[in-house]
Amino acid sequence: MILITGAAGKTGLAVTRALVNVGAPVRALVHREEYQDLVESAGVSEIYLGDLLNLDDLQEIMDGVKAVYHICPNVHPGEMDIGAGVIQTAKEAGVEHFVYHSVLHPQIEAMPHHWLKMRVEEHLLESGLPFTILQPTAYMQNITSLIPKILEGGVYRVPYPIETGTCLVDLEDLAQAAALVLTEPDHTGAIYELVGTGPITPAQIAAVLSEVIGKEIQAQRIPYKTWETQALKNGLGSYQRYTLLQMFQHYKKFGFSGNSLVLSWLLGRQPTTLENCLRRELDDLNA
Repeated sequence: MILITGAAGKTGLAVTRALVNVGAPVRALVHREEYQDLVESAGVSEIYLGDLLNLDDLQEIMDGVKAVYHICPNVHPGEMDIGAGVIQTAKEAGVEHFVYHSVLHPQIEAMPHHWLKMRVEEHLLESGLPFTILQPTAYMQNITSLIPKILEGGVYRVPYPIETGTCLVDLEDLAQAAALVLTEPDHTGAIYELVGTGPITPAQIAAVLSEVIGKEIQAQRIPYKTWETQALKNGLGSYQRYTLLQMFQHYKKFGFSGNSLVLSWLLGRQPTTLENCLRRELDDLNA
């Protein structure tokens, strides 16, 4: 049995589907009852309702689990406490493989959510658990999820300069890599950077969008204040807004680059390109 925490999020659902596709039994941990149908539709074997900060819940959920894929809720201020609890109860339950969903370049202290993930990585390294750490870069799906809005206005908006280069990865590639790590031997003790592209700028992304959509799309930088106002309307808390603004400022100064060789090796093929990801997602929207 493989336990996935944060199973109702886009990452959890993608990893669940990839595991189900290779015949692995999945136990999903979800925080809210209204997410159960969504997670069940991904093909999980078992669903548990529970709180990642409740050790009693975690102890119950760990019973009979062979491997854990731990995903903390996105940009969560309690990531260290959550990680410590999941690691502790996994160790107590005799879990044989703990896979932590971290982030590319967690050592960047200027981005608080990266820095917290590095602290969890450190805790995992010291735990004695057989582990694998996956360090994905930003998802292409952060762009594809905006396609309806992009189509409406003809503009791809970002809160940093449109000349800023950042690397991307297709969530489906990440999910396939996670399923391989969880179901094949010899990945314990490894830390894998999961990157699908070299640095690509918003201006270049807009050009790819234009080609795929068949309509001219312009890249546009929006002011931090505009982004923050919209984020507040969307329900992001103060920690999330502050942390993401720190990330945008770091991107502005340094970009965010990585290398795709590790992911290519894991998958046994070249990672999915942004163009192919966009075409696939657009086909799904039009289906």
